[in-house]
This record gives sequence, C-alpha cells and structure tokens, in this order.
Amino acid sequence: MNVIVNNPRRAYWLKTLHQWHWISSAVSLIGILLFSVTGITLNHSQQIDSAPRISEQAAIVPAGLLAQINALAADAELRQYTPATPPALTAWVKQSFGAELDGSNADWHTREVYFSLQRPGGDAWVSISLRSGGAKYQNTDRGWIAYFNDLHKGRYTGTAWAWCIDLIAAACLMFSITGLFILQLHARNRPATWPLVGFGLLVPLLLALLFIH
Repeated sequence: MNVIVNNPRRAYWLKTLHQWHWISSAVSLIGILLFSVTGITLNHSQQIDSAPRISEQAAIVPAGLLAQINALAADAELRQYTPATPPALTAWVKQSFGAELDGSNADWHTREVYFSLQRPGGDAWVSISLRSGGAKYQNTDRGWIAYFNDLHKGRYTGTAWAWCIDLIAAACLMFSITGLFILQLHARNRPATWPLVGFGLLVPLLLALLFIH
C-alpha cells in the first residue's frame, strides 16, 4: 500500500502548486475584489444608476486661431484626412475649459470642428463653429459607480489599463488552475471535493440552458 503522505513526488508538486497559488492570489487579490464588486453593480445597474451631472461652458475662439482652424478644416475637407490638432488650439481649450483635446476623436468639417472626449464614468465634447468662432464644451459625469463599471469593461481606459486587465486575468487563471490541481491532490481525503466542483459547474450551466433564451 502506498503511503501518500511520504510520497516525495506528491510533496514536491503540492509545495510548488501552493507557492504559485499564493503568488497568483496576491497579484490578483485587489483585481478580484474590484471585478467582483463591479460585477454586482453592473448586474444591477438599472437599480443603482444615478442621474448624470452635466455642465456646460461657452467661449469665443480668438480670430487668429480661428483663421488657422478654418484653413486646416478646408484642407482636410479637400484632401479627405484628419489633420493633427494645432497645439495652440489644445492650449486654448485647456485654458478656457480645463479639458484635454483628443485629436484621434476629432471630426473636421467646413462648418464645425467637433472633439469627442470619452473617458471612464462620463464623457465630454468640444464643438467649435468655424463661422462664428463660438466654442461649446459639455461635460457629463455619471459618478464613481459608473467610473468603476467602465474600468471593469475597459471602456475608454487606454492601453495601459487594458494590459493591467490582461495581467489580472492571467493571475486569476493561474490561481484557478493551481487551485484545481491542489483540489485534485487533496481529493482523496476530502470526498466532497468533486461534488462541490461539479455543483459549481452544473448550476450556471442549468441556469444558462433553462432561463437564458
């Protein structure tokens, strides 16, 4: 009869798996908490959704800057391309409205230049009339819950946060896989192990088959 407790191979794998299990747990702990809480808030977004706060500002673009923008807009319309946002315009919008322009989300036309300023938890836009020089800025803030919900979805969060989500997901996978192997090593002395694992699989599967159409 084999004595499992004194099995060096089993002891080695158990030690190695526990080591990777706690490392992946430490790396993914905050991420798991964040995504678990925001999973609940997303699932009940209609019940806890709050009214957005909307603010608006208006200003007049200086004549010299307006002439520069008009020239760029005419050239963009003629050659069918999106020009780079002039640094002078970026500085003026920052000074006038406190907003950072995103040139990648700009629409240039002969009558108007429109900048969409998307971000987690809200959005904003800047519109400049190329005839009158009138500029409007609108900012919508949907609150902290919407902010963290957008972090959960990776909505308008940029490349750095996308990589962060991938890192957390990889750590969660490592945590789950090592946990599965640890369960397998302990299953002989814990008869409820596989019934509980099966229960965790069966319940979502049945709910999906029976109640999701």
